[in-house]
Amino acid sequence: RIRACGGIRQAVAQGVITSGIMHACIRHGVDFVLGGSVRDDGPLPEVITDVIEAQRVVAEKIPGVGFALMVATMLHSIATGNMLPAACRIACVDINAGVVTKLADRGSFQTIGIVTDVEPFLRELLEYLEADGGADGD
Repeated sequence: RIRACGGIRQAVAQGVITSGIMHACIRHGVDFVLGGSVRDDGPLPEVITDVIEAQRVVAEKIPGVGFALMVATMLHSIATGNMLPAACRIACVDINAGVVTKLADRGSFQTIGIVTDVEPFLRELLEYLEADGGADGD
């Protein structure tokens, strides 16, 4: 359905995607980079399939990032964490305890690991932000 719309941004504009992380990113003008892998089977239009190009684009977006939330994506979290400056704080959330320690094991000492199911974590985070006035439900 997303390909038929022309991509994620177009799917949001057409009302096909009405909630979730990608919807919130697009609605609020948050930059994102989707990097593919050799395992991808027909990636979405926004996915950069050239790994070197994806790394270059991520490097362009990193300056000024002060906090990164890594959620349930070990390989992307490690790759991005390796590119972030030491001053950037990182929270890595995954249900697998081995995943949340991998980033710290690779030298990202500023990482805090949270072992939990991602869905209730995000639900609780949203409730906290809404109660604090920091989010509008996206």
